[in-house]
Amino acid sequence: QVQLVESGGGLVQAGGSLRVSCAASGLTFSTYRMGWFRQTPGKERVVVAISWPGGTTYYPNSVKGRFTISRDNAKNTVYLQMNSLKPEDTAVYYCAASRNYGTDYDNWKKYDYWGQGTQVTVSS
Repeated sequence: QVQLVESGGGLVQAGGSLRVSCAASGLTFSTYRMGWFRQTPGKERVVVAISWPGGTTYYPNSVKGRFTISRDNAKNTVYLQMNSLKPEDTAVYYCAASRNYGTDYDNWKKYDYWGQGTQVTVSS
């Protein structure tokens, strides 16, 4: 049974930093594309960072230069380091895993497994 468990969310002031983690079990972690998505009420889930098994990463312009995704295959864990946080970064953050290596890597519907989400709130 595959499980993704996020941790590390919380409340931070604008300009601050936060790191969220996602521990995976029940899958061959090193072979999965891992992603971080976020969602606010009434809106669709959007990508914030992707990590491919080979080390390639992707960030949308909204977080590029501020967020960093990393993975520790020995610990089956993926991290999202968030710096220079803004109030508009407030959302529930989810990690996700996919065996799909296609070009639609930013489409949340193409991910097979999801964590329960962790709330990140950035105050102004």
